[in-house]
Amino acid sequence: MQQFRNYIETITRVNDQDWEFFSSKLHRKSFHKKTIITDIGKTENHISFIEEGIVRLLIPKKEDGDITFGFSFENEFISAYDSFLTQTPSLYQLQTLTKTTLVSISYSDLQKVYQQTKIGNLIGRLVTERLYNLKSKRANSLLNDSAEQRYLNLFTERPNLIKEIPLKYIASYIGVTPQSLSRIRKQIT
Repeated sequence: MQQFRNYIETITRVNDQDWEFFSSKLHRKSFHKKTIITDIGKTENHISFIEEGIVRLLIPKKEDGDITFGFSFENEFISAYDSFLTQTPSLYQLQTLTKTTLVSISYSDLQKVYQQTKIGNLIGRLVTERLYNLKSKRANSLLNDSAEQRYLNLFTERPNLIKEIPLKYIASYIGVTPQSLSRIRKQIT
């Protein structure tokens, strides 16, 4: 749990009493590679911090293959967040791409943290702002950047993604076919 506390402390200072209550609500879970954490139609009941591993957000499609629209890495949060916030069924899946360890808190326990600690609401707001900024940046990139620029941005901002994730998922993420991604990579090198 120390890794998670260290991350939280990069956002804001947490006193020991608040941390003790908050950490009592956290649960560590480990998953094998290619495990579905949250499935379509299931309500997301946890928000999680990735201690180790990579998780992708996807919409499975039988005809053309999955649509990958997000990745989360070590020291980042993961959740079918819209489902978590509204407590309604998820429209997409979360799947581990590697062996993954998460530190999770349930929706009901997070509400208790908000109500019973001085720092809970601030942490919740700051984490939500970070998640929103990532989604906003992604949406703007899809609307304004070429596929080549999206790939370059990905390579610059998240080099670990390029090294550890199959190219078919990267192609889907930047909105091109695997063949188009091969051409883009060839042009760049």
